[in-house]
Formats: sequence, C-alpha cells, structure tokens
Amino acid sequence: MPDAPVHSSAGTPPPGRISEAQVQHLAGLARIALNADEVAHLAGELTAIVDAVARVAEVATPDVPATSHPIPLANVFRPDVVGEVLTQQQVLAGAPSAADGRFRVSAILGEEQ
Repeated sequence: MPDAPVHSSAGTPPPGRISEAQVQHLAGLARIALNADEVAHLAGELTAIVDAVARVAEVATPDVPATSHPIPLANVFRPDVVGEVLTQQQVLAGAPSAADGRFRVSAILGEEQ
C-alpha cells in the first residue's frame, strides 16, 4: 500500500503536521529571521509539540479532573497575630535623621534639601 502524501492537494499539511510555510509565516509575524535549515528543524519540532498536546488531549476526559499541581497544596502560613510593636518615637530614635515624625531622606531627584 503506498504511503499517504505529506501534503494535501490544497497545500495544507495533514492535521498535526506543521508545514515549513506555516513556520515561515509565524517567523515573519514575530519578525524572526530564519534560514531554510532552521525552518525545516522548527517545523519538525513544532509538529512534535502539537502531537504531544494531542496525546494529552486524548487522555483528558471528563472523569479526569484538571490539576495545576501533581499533589494537593496546603497553606503553610501561621495565623496573623499582632505582636509587640515599636512606638513612633522608638523607631525614629534609631534613624540617622528625622523630621516631623518621619524619616528624613535626600530628595528623590538628587537635590539636597
């Protein structure tokens, strides 16, 4: 029995096959310069990716729940409890410079005040 043609008469590849023309088109949209060897290599690579996604899609049935992680996640944070806090005066006591109850720093634009 003869092998099926790689391209149909309409010039489009069979389902799951990425043509070199499609790779060239995508490269043009992305403004990426590719030589002929790179186009041929990427066509094969992208076809393998599409085939892998198709295999996963075959397994994804309604009875298989969608997951983002292989194991369940749990929150490991401790409860948010207010502890001892410093007063404003205690905080500013350790500051190199303070004014009007705030830290004093150089101006953002590099100008000294």
